[in-house]
Amino acid sequence: MITVALKGMLGRKLRTVLTALAIVLGVAMVSGTYILTDTVTGAYTKIVDKSYENSDAVISGKVAFKNTDSANATTPAFPESVLTHVQELADVSAAGGTVTDDVKLVGRDGKVIPTTTPLAYSVDPSADQRFNPLTLTTGRWPASDDQIAIDKKTADDKHYGVGNRIGVATDEGVRRFQITGIAKFATVSSLGGATIAIFNLPTAQRLFHKQGQLDEVQVAGGQGITPEQLVREIEPLLPVTARVKTSAAQTASTVKDVKSGLGVLQKFLLAFGGIALFVGSFVIANTLSITIAQRTRELATLRTLGATRRQVLTSVMLEALVIGVLASVVGLFLGLGLAKGLNSLLVSFGIDLPQTGTVFKTRTIVISLVVGIVITLLAALRPAIRSTRVPPISAVREGSVLPPSRFARFGDTAAVATVVAAVAAMLVGLFASGLSTGIRLLFVGIGAVTLFIGIAMLAPRLVPPLAKVLGWPATRLGGAAGRLARSNSIRNPARTASTASALMIGLALVTLVGVLAAGLKSRFEGAINQLFVANYAITATNNFTPISIESERALERVHGVQVVSGVRAGDGKAFGSRVNVTGVEPDVNQVIAIDWKHGSPQVPAELGSDGAFVATAYASAKHLHVGSPLNVRTPSGTTLRLRLRGITSPPKAGNPFGDVTISSALFDRVFQNPQNLYTFVNIDGGVTAVNTRSLDQALTSFPDAKLQTKDQFKHNQEQGLTTLLNLLYVLLSLSIIVSLFGIVNTLVLTVFERTRELGMLRAVGMTRRQVRRMIRHESVITALLGAAFGIPLGVVLAVLVGVAIKFAAVTIPVGTLV
Repeated sequence: MITVALKGMLGRKLRTVLTALAIVLGVAMVSGTYILTDTVTGAYTKIVDKSYENSDAVISGKVAFKNTDSANATTPAFPESVLTHVQELADVSAAGGTVTDDVKLVGRDGKVIPTTTPLAYSVDPSADQRFNPLTLTTGRWPASDDQIAIDKKTADDKHYGVGNRIGVATDEGVRRFQITGIAKFATVSSLGGATIAIFNLPTAQRLFHKQGQLDEVQVAGGQGITPEQLVREIEPLLPVTARVKTSAAQTASTVKDVKSGLGVLQKFLLAFGGIALFVGSFVIANTLSITIAQRTRELATLRTLGATRRQVLTSVMLEALVIGVLASVVGLFLGLGLAKGLNSLLVSFGIDLPQTGTVFKTRTIVISLVVGIVITLLAALRPAIRSTRVPPISAVREGSVLPPSRFARFGDTAAVATVVAAVAAMLVGLFASGLSTGIRLLFVGIGAVTLFIGIAMLAPRLVPPLAKVLGWPATRLGGAAGRLARSNSIRNPARTASTASALMIGLALVTLVGVLAAGLKSRFEGAINQLFVANYAITATNNFTPISIESERALERVHGVQVVSGVRAGDGKAFGSRVNVTGVEPDVNQVIAIDWKHGSPQVPAELGSDGAFVATAYASAKHLHVGSPLNVRTPSGTTLRLRLRGITSPPKAGNPFGDVTISSALFDRVFQNPQNLYTFVNIDGGVTAVNTRSLDQALTSFPDAKLQTKDQFKHNQEQGLTTLLNLLYVLLSLSIIVSLFGIVNTLVLTVFERTRELGMLRAVGMTRRQVRRMIRHESVITALLGAAFGIPLGVVLAVLVGVAIKFAAVTIPVGTLV
């Protein structure tokens, strides 16, 4: 039977290849995801290893709580005197301190050089460079306060060299520095989208308002001193804002944070690989079902010659195993190329990650092969079991078909039960209380997969009436060929339904994403229309990073300006959980329309040094009311003892403020290097061309600040959602491509099956052109059936998810769905 199975496959090479393609693409996505994330992790690990390779202990700022997910997270600096005390220890052979921060470089055109990570480092040219992770490729390290070194990639991309001058966007405005050197991380081929600005230590301390402070100290122990012993000696010397770890522990902690962030990306991409494989399983099951139906006489002949049911089952499963192995191996190595494609895709969406040599781990090989083979075998199981029901008498019958299973009469009941169970699982995941996020996602994921299977089980009952309606245009446009196409789609509803179901999954997910995104956009736009009462808004050029408070001061000096009100943003901790903290000016009510549930428009002006306000949802969750005490801890460890002065009712689309809002004066006092998340301006005459020019002129020295009208602000804030939406569409297109291969596969196989039928049609006068038209109409009808199943299902899923996340209303993006 093994020989029979292998010879049968070799005799049907085209069918084998078409069947394998569905698994190839899914496995390639899984393999490519692991290769990409492992390569990026390897690059980060090399950067961190290089940074601490010559030290035994590392002193860094100590945060009162850790938040690696926030764009506003800051780590407090510590006194420079720590370095002096450490250097005085007898067991210390060398120690060096640095300042690190974020700063953007400004090109010759006066615009900020685009970057995903604007890094800044300090160096001490006169000191031992053993702790410096950077290597000079040209020139020398900066020694005075008007000198800078930059990274090689920026220098090459923007054509800068030693002796040129380059701008730096500081809090006070653009400053020009002379380039004295070009540097790079020696162990990494690319830092992705990062830029690096390197200053001498005193200059970095002044630029980042850290005079007399450091962000990190690396320490090397003397001969025979262990890192652990060194840590124990240093610990008593440290203030509460600093901590010390061995260099190995510091490396492990940093790499862990990196892996945590990349783990989210990895799971995100693997989910789409899983979707492609799930769709591929439908394609494989359908293909094998067709081939088994076509081989009824062949299988019956084997039974006549003495083959048992088990041998027939083994033969079909062996065929599936060979297909799974070949497809998985091809997909595994195709993942090497797909990893580069995924990286290019992420770069095109603004996610540029560091790169080093390709990392191809054993884990990637094992998981990719196992997943591909197991999915193939599971998909083949039902067709294989059906093959065992071929009676030997079929060997002498022309046009015999497989007998129905004894459980066939329960098919509709099982399908309905599956759908009900799926919906129940999703409702538990979406609405049940007391469940962790992981458990919720598990219920929703299992429910969604089961729902797709249940709809696919029901689809054969729905195909005949739907095909009659959806195929009606074909009967009018395609003539006899169109009528035959519609009839062919109805003739075998199970096969048509299985083919359309593969497409249904991808279209349902696209619809789900599109409906949710449309709802988010419409709610967000409604919230902006309700809240935005200023004439202009100022944000960073990338729309989400903070901007200098000094830009606010510059706008205040423009003639005719009535109000300039900024909103600060930072992290805090309250009631044992991380919270977003915002700081507002006393006149914020004049630029943002705040709806007060408890309190009045005078609350922002009365916050003072101990007042705060929160939104209704937060107040309800924490059982707060006006007058309640509220303690908020800052990253530096300071505890703010606040009193609640007001409660707001923000739009459901989002709150313009954080969980807890305090006065900007208090915010500036307790948060290191405070910056505005956005700034709003009112000016005499409102939005006019003259006013726009005047305000733009005032912001000339702040190239990272972008002036916008209300509509521009709305559009720019939606760009992040639009980018994510486009990325999701591109990744979901992989599952749609797999399903289209399924349609091609099915049509190719049905053409083989209908050779005599097509010959008869040609014999009675059908032209080649009419035959081609008939097959094309069949493909269109199948695709429309997939849409008829998938789009309503996607809308239903979007409604369920929308209710769970408290959408005000579901918005149907008709254009996107069409």
